[in-house]
Amino acid sequence: MPRRSVLGPAVVPEITDPVEAEKEAELAVLSAVAHGNGPNGLTVVQAALVALGRLDQEHARVYFQVIWNGLREPMRRALEALVMERQIEGEATLPPFVQKLIDRGKLEGLREGELKGMREGKLEGKRDTLLRLLARAGIVLSDSERERVQACTDMATLDRWIDNVLGATTAIEVLS
Repeated sequence: MPRRSVLGPAVVPEITDPVEAEKEAELAVLSAVAHGNGPNGLTVVQAALVALGRLDQEHARVYFQVIWNGLREPMRRALEALVMERQIEGEATLPPFVQKLIDRGKLEGLREGELKGMREGKLEGKRDTLLRLLARAGIVLSDSERERVQACTDMATLDRWIDNVLGATTAIEVLS
């Protein structure tokens, strides 16, 4: 039976020098996959990303995805934080396609933030409406009932409580 060799992380060199990584981009990608979650993981991944900058966009995207898929969540967050820090400092050391991915992520984050803000605004408006209707109806809330209204984050519940104000005479009738 022929002897077989197994390629594993132990035989893949840990490439941390961006110049060396640029000379052998594919080996740098393997290094990032094999060692990206290790003690020098961030440095290894950074070197690989620099190497991807010399490749055509199609190969660079595929290799980036291979690296990204090999990273565990803590290292992904560390890489994202590093990229954001570099953007703030104005350092452009990552390939343009990575920058585009980051920019797209920022846009998605902004959209998500806007949606969350709009939702919070709607909730606050419903809470205010409920409290105004209760005051007009002469229904006094205890501190705990007022806290319950302020803590409510469910639109349907707030709508139900608003509807319950009509004809109610006590806070218990409204908040049931």
